[in-house]
Amino acid sequence: MDLVRRETVVADGTTVSYTVVDGVEPTVVILHGLAGSGREFERTASGLAGRRVILVDQRGHGHSTRHPRDTTRDAFVSDAVAVIAAESAHAVDLVGQSMGAHTAMLLAAAHPRLVRRLVLLECDAGSGTPEEHAALGDYFRSWPVPFTDRAAAAVALGAGPLAQAWVADLEECADGLYPRFDPDVMVAAITEVATPRWKDWEQVAVPTLVIYAENGMFTEQQKANFVARGGNVTRIDLAGASHDAHLDAFDEWMTALTSFLDVRSAEPQMHMGDTP
Repeated sequence: MDLVRRETVVADGTTVSYTVVDGVEPTVVILHGLAGSGREFERTASGLAGRRVILVDQRGHGHSTRHPRDTTRDAFVSDAVAVIAAESAHAVDLVGQSMGAHTAMLLAAAHPRLVRRLVLLECDAGSGTPEEHAALGDYFRSWPVPFTDRAAAAVALGAGPLAQAWVADLEECADGLYPRFDPDVMVAAITEVATPRWKDWEQVAVPTLVIYAENGMFTEQQKANFVARGGNVTRIDLAGASHDAHLDAFDEWMTALTSFLDVRSAEPQMHMGDTP
C-alpha cells in the first residue's frame, strides 16, 4: 500500500498533514481519536482495498501543527473540511473514532453535502469531567520522555494495542523519542469535546453507522440515548472490544465497516454541489 503524505495550511496558519492511499471514489476520510494520528488507521486503509482513503492527522497530532492556537471543535471541523475540499470533488464516506468521531459528527451536521455516509466508532454527543481531563493530562506528562528507543518506550507504556500504536508513532529527535502531541494541547482539545452537541447530532441526516465496544467508555444508557436521538442510524456492538476497537478488535471492526461502506456501493456519487 502506497502512502503519499500531503498537507494544507488553513486560515489560522495551522498546518494539517494527511496521507492519501490511491484508489476509487468515493474517498474514505478517517479521523483518529485524542493523542492518536492517522498512522493507527493504516491497517484499516489497507483493509479497504481498492478505495481511495485519506488519513488525517488532526491539529495538535501526528505531523500536523503541534501547538495550534485554536483547539475548539469548530477548528477541528474546519480542518477536515479543508482536506476534503482539497482532495475530493465528491461527497466522501467519513469515519471517526472517539474525538475523531465527534469531529465527524459535527462536520456531517454542518456540511451535509460533503458526507455520503458516516461511521462513528465510540462516540456520543459530548461527555467527560474536568477531573477526568486533568487526570489524562497528568498521565501524558508522566511519560519518561525522551525514550531512549522503542523498546524502552514499550516497557514504559505497556504492551496493549493502544500503547503499541503510541510507540510506533513516536518522533525521533536528537536526544531520543517523543510523542507526537503535547499533553496541555490534549487537555484543551478534549475539554472542548465534553460540551454536549445534541442539536448538531439530531440534524445529521446521512446514513450513519454507530459502533460501540463492549468494554468501551460509554454506559449502555449513554449508547442507547445517543442512537435514539440520531436520525438515520444503524448500531453495531463489538463483543470484547475496547474503546480502541479498531486496534484490538480489528477483524470485527473491519467487518462492520466494510459491510456498511459496501452496501450502497452501487449508488451514484454525489458531487458536492448536488442537492441531497
